[in-house]
Amino acid sequence: MARIVGIDLGTTNSLVAYMKDGKPCVIPGRSGRTMVPSVVAMTDNGLIVGDPAKEHLTRSPDRTVYSVKRFMGRGLADVQGELAYFPYSLTEKGGVIRIKLGEKTYSPPQVSAMILKELKQRAEAHLGESITKAVITVPAYFNDSQRQATKDAGLIAGLEVLRIINEPTAASLAYGLQEKTQGTIAVYDFGGGTFDISILKLKNGIFEVLATNGDTHLGGDDLDRRIADLLLHEIRAGHHVDLNAYPDHMQALRLEAERAKIHLSDNLKTQVAIELPDGTSRFSRELTRDQLEASVMDIIERTLAPCRMALKDAGLTPADIDEVVLVGGSTRMPFVRHRVQELFSKQPHWEINPDEVVALGAAVQADILSGGTTDMLLLDVTPLSLGIETMGGVMSSVIRRNTTIPASAKEMFTTYVDGQTGVDIHILQGERELAKDNRSLARFRLKVPPLPAGVPRIEVTFLIDANGILNVKASDMRTGQSQSVEVKPSYGLSDSEVERMIEDSFKFAQEDVTARKLIEARLEAGALITTTEKSLSEGSRLIAPDTLASIRAAVAALASAKDGNDPKAIRARMADLEQAAKPLSVAMIDDSLKRSLQGKKVTEVT
Repeated sequence: MARIVGIDLGTTNSLVAYMKDGKPCVIPGRSGRTMVPSVVAMTDNGLIVGDPAKEHLTRSPDRTVYSVKRFMGRGLADVQGELAYFPYSLTEKGGVIRIKLGEKTYSPPQVSAMILKELKQRAEAHLGESITKAVITVPAYFNDSQRQATKDAGLIAGLEVLRIINEPTAASLAYGLQEKTQGTIAVYDFGGGTFDISILKLKNGIFEVLATNGDTHLGGDDLDRRIADLLLHEIRAGHHVDLNAYPDHMQALRLEAERAKIHLSDNLKTQVAIELPDGTSRFSRELTRDQLEASVMDIIERTLAPCRMALKDAGLTPADIDEVVLVGGSTRMPFVRHRVQELFSKQPHWEINPDEVVALGAAVQADILSGGTTDMLLLDVTPLSLGIETMGGVMSSVIRRNTTIPASAKEMFTTYVDGQTGVDIHILQGERELAKDNRSLARFRLKVPPLPAGVPRIEVTFLIDANGILNVKASDMRTGQSQSVEVKPSYGLSDSEVERMIEDSFKFAQEDVTARKLIEARLEAGALITTTEKSLSEGSRLIAPDTLASIRAAVAALASAKDGNDPKAIRARMADLEQAAKPLSVAMIDDSLKRSLQGKKVTEVT
């Protein structure tokens, strides 16, 4: 079987790895460095990638792209709040961000493909063979559109992406290979652009993800930015110069902030120096580890709330966690390690290089797919519930969050109105009770023959493949007609919605349940009124006038309660109407039986 490589397509750096003599190894470049900076630059001689491109950040920042992973599968509206931090030009076409490089514009998958091509060429030069298949990692909290964009990048780069796997899950594979750990593991992944926490259960070679959480827009870039903002303020105050007006100096400042952060992971202090735009003076100051930690403390604290939420989702406490694994370059900071240790009350693991561990795990997954490793099984989960909108704007979940994938589920639905000729299938993602509070993924319409309400049987099937991509199919069980869609999600999810989606499901749980109960009660009340009025039109002649009056009074009372906001009152009036209408139901059944028997006698005589 053709060799399959594992790729960590990172926000800051990317790596490629393979299995050698039963162990995963990261492939170095000609200089011996294993990491390829995720940077692409346009030069007079064409596009360059990696370390040479990174040098252009200070020379021509408007023609150099970094942190492109931030834009994968997103629209311009999603990143408005951060445009000031990127010196290159961004536009939008067809709901997809376009990045200007020279005279051309490129989509984020196209730019990412350039990085993947560099990794592909590195692997081919090292292994002496053609590489066409890969496993690529993504943050656990990447949504469907971001995963699809990653697959597209691989395709553009000439790679068949056999599997998209979550970065924390890949890290657990790397540790599982070397440690054969049994128990429950928390994988804390604080990388350059994203933060993820995964709670995994390891037993007999099976890795099962119990829960995931995270922040798709929190990483080492934010730490660099905080240090840069601190220095920017001091330069403005002491030298009366605003470096924001000088893009090349701003990039030099960002790189110096990154260098200082890295240096302070191993040292208590460092010297920071920036050449100023006048060309004759420079800003210099000593930065200590304590000062760094004080300035970024709130960013580190933001990583802990998703950890607590993931524990809650898994039904665990910190005491239930056997091992904690640190992933991502940002976990080199002593303060990060200290806070993680405090939260979980145990010493975290960082024996494997935190910059390489994800790529190593991807290589293990690649080996599993190629048949090389047979004693491990990976079970991943979908991070958010998936379902459809039903009558009244309610979300009906078909696949619950944290369901192991690949997964499929079926639900049966029907029509609400007589004579409906079509059913709108609105696919949703999220944890709230009402459709309007969840993320809209896709819509399509299934035609059905006009029948009385409740007669059609519509089977809706959700299938999530191993890459987390969703396929939805709706079928009319009477006619066999079906309609399906592979979800290419809209880009309507803002950063704040991503960060708050799970938290809001708990915060607004009581309100959401109350709202859902009211909607359901109103719908059921409306259906009961319609059914009762239909029965009255057909059978009022069969009951006494006082019985008819009491039924009409009960209908009026229910109609009045239906307009109110108390589901309990609505259900109480429904019970009253059902009780009042019993004589009508009995009379109509008796009348139907009599007519049936009379018809039978006539047939026999004839």
